[in-house]
Amino acid sequence: MPWCYPLMSNRDEKKMVSTHESDPGAAPLEEETERESVERAARLSSKLIYEVIRRDGEEELARSKRSLFWSGTAAGIMISFSVLGEAILRTYLPDASWSFLIENFGYSLGFLLVIMCRMQLFTENTITTVLPLMVLPTTHTFGCVARLWVVVLAANVLGAFCIATLFAYTPVIPEDLRPALLSLSEHAVHMPADQSFFRAIPAGILVAAIVWMLPQASDSGFFTILTFTWLIAAGDFTHIVAGSVEMAYLGVQGLLGFSEALFGFFIPVLAGNIVGGTAVFAMIAWGQVKDDVLEKQ
Repeated sequence: MPWCYPLMSNRDEKKMVSTHESDPGAAPLEEETERESVERAARLSSKLIYEVIRRDGEEELARSKRSLFWSGTAAGIMISFSVLGEAILRTYLPDASWSFLIENFGYSLGFLLVIMCRMQLFTENTITTVLPLMVLPTTHTFGCVARLWVVVLAANVLGAFCIATLFAYTPVIPEDLRPALLSLSEHAVHMPADQSFFRAIPAGILVAAIVWMLPQASDSGFFTILTFTWLIAAGDFTHIVAGSVEMAYLGVQGLLGFSEALFGFFIPVLAGNIVGGTAVFAMIAWGQVKDDVLEKQ
């Protein structure tokens, strides 16, 4: 059962049933119209992209907490392949000036897994679930969004700690990779807090932009995710979930204190990602379609 609010009211369901009963051809006609809309996806206007993402957001808000939790935990585990992929390339690439650019393609691996497998990643929800809130800015909707954020973020971090513990205390990864994994983790979490915050803003913007681009990316979705998540790594921007794997890898080995992890890394990066994904990108995206959407209502 939906844990927040249903996507369709009983009145809407009855209306659909009665329409179908009175006109058996109505459903096939509606399906044909929907098919035509999908075929025009490559030419989606900003308003239609907004509508696709808004509906996705409503679907996420209607999912059960259990479903969100397990999906978020899986995302926290899978995003570790961003850190691991980068560590593999850093370990085996030659020591050259261009190696840094190639190395950062490894960072895209975890994001490709999470986004293309439709797992719950907190930074995606900074735009996806916020758009329904902008249309219906009620206390109830705000509560729904806040609960989803808490569940997904907690699940992402739990998954990150689970996989980091596996990396640290089992032979699941070769010994040759551990120095690179340690180096990447120390670099990510030992930035000054203010620097971590500001570098998290572009990361939040880029992830939200990926969400905005995917409805019209069609077959190029893979390369869209690859390109812009590579840019996050190449720009040395900070991401709360991928960074949580690095934070956890140090934390479970006693190499990072709780206070430093929380106040030096986690809270500043979380705040920066939210500012980038919601306060910047989502507000701009809403601003360009607001008049059309409200006029339609």
